[in-house]
Amino acid sequence: MDQEQIAAPMEHRTVALDVVAGRVAPLATLGDPSDVRITGVVFRDADVTPGSLYCCLTGEHFDGHSFAARARGAGAVAFIGERSLGDEVRGAVQLVVAPGEARAAMAQAACAFHGDPSRSLRTVGITGTNGKTTTTYLLRSILERFGWRTGVVGTLDGARTTPESPELQAALARFRDGGYAAAALEVSSHALLQRRVDGIVFDVAVFTNLSQDHLDFHGTMESYFAAKARLFEPGRANLAVVDVDDPYGRRIAERAAVETVTYSLRDASDLELGRTSSRFSLRGRAVHLGIAGGFNVANALGAAAAARALGVDDDAIVGGLEAAHAVPGRVEIVESLDGVTVVVDFAHTPAALEQVLDAARAAAASRHAAAGSVGTRSRDGRVLVVFGAGGERDRGKRPAMGAVASRLADVVVVTSDNPRSESAAAIADEIRAGIAEGTRCHVELDRRAAISYALSGARGGDVVVVAGKGHESSQQLADRAEPFDDREVVRSELERQGRALPHWLGTPLAGGAA
Repeated sequence: MDQEQIAAPMEHRTVALDVVAGRVAPLATLGDPSDVRITGVVFRDADVTPGSLYCCLTGEHFDGHSFAARARGAGAVAFIGERSLGDEVRGAVQLVVAPGEARAAMAQAACAFHGDPSRSLRTVGITGTNGKTTTTYLLRSILERFGWRTGVVGTLDGARTTPESPELQAALARFRDGGYAAAALEVSSHALLQRRVDGIVFDVAVFTNLSQDHLDFHGTMESYFAAKARLFEPGRANLAVVDVDDPYGRRIAERAAVETVTYSLRDASDLELGRTSSRFSLRGRAVHLGIAGGFNVANALGAAAAARALGVDDDAIVGGLEAAHAVPGRVEIVESLDGVTVVVDFAHTPAALEQVLDAARAAAASRHAAAGSVGTRSRDGRVLVVFGAGGERDRGKRPAMGAVASRLADVVVVTSDNPRSESAAAIADEIRAGIAEGTRCHVELDRRAAISYALSGARGGDVVVVAGKGHESSQQLADRAEPFDDREVVRSELERQGRALPHWLGTPLAGGAA
């Protein structure tokens, strides 16, 4: 693509179809692409505008080939498909690829259309069950302290952790055209299997950890791991940064076919874990991380190792870590007027729930000890947890989350999360199957009422954890999305009870999910 096209605003960019076809390398080309220019790459017929290249994707519920005629009517001039579309798209060019290859072809088409923006940026891809979001934000803080404007793509930006390739490449193009120097991307296992990051060779790929999640999609932990491990293959990453405290991380480090750098909590000497922050030494430099908990220290070490691999100096690494702020929906804290600490966190896996409840337990104990020193308390603070589990997702983790909650919390309130088309009551029953007898457990499927119940039962020194949704601003039901933000509900319920302070503390309590 010529420089004039690269510099053009995306809404005015056009690219010769021949250029795209060369990257896609179809099995057959039906029609003459030589005089065709495309104005965009899309995969939803509703997004088609005149001049679009429409990609026919086959999914679990829909077949994009069925919408080709509609896309043609809306102005699509070219198609990527896994079979001939015949007269449905008369007059348009068809790039026919092998069965199962439409997503890979779409990724290459998107790269070609946007002029391979990742090649103009320093790119870091971060994968793992937990820690991706926090690590990208810590890394951005470091890189920007070093003077590199850095973009982030991930969970907080849209419906998917990693967008589909046309959306991802458009985001990277905006970074490139906006003068950014680097990009930190969350890379999900779904994205790797569905070829969303094809065409990108990451300068650095980071592995945080692996624990049970998404087994509805992957089937087994071994398949889940194999999907994650794809990021560390030649042609996808130039260097791997791997947490070897995690057993799956050790496996990646042992078998990686790219240069590998490892990290571990052992790298953080003189480690002190406080209620709202952590202190440690890294390569002889003192670090005060305003995000407490060993889990987030591990995230910081991963971000530091990735930055160092990019050539960032220790001054910027330490400065960036110390300047980092809490990530939205990751262990966001508010305190009530009567001394209850409320934590809103995205934890939606057994391991992530265990992390945040462990931290809540430590915080409740530390608050008791501090209060006891002035003679104002005579009992340990309790931990109360409100959580559910998403519908149409890994059912196996539901009883496991129940078991974690019953082991680490004094009061368990099981509620609805994002039930989608499943019965919220049935999901709650599966969670309760893992809760031990004798646990103080209450089921309230109305999530607002559940939060209110936990808050009304909490006393000064207690910690209430509201887990599962974090930054999300809606609740996904069978046929609609209802506005619902745990943070706003906590605020309003405390206000209704006359116990609200005027602001969030905004200080993380501990590791939490990301």
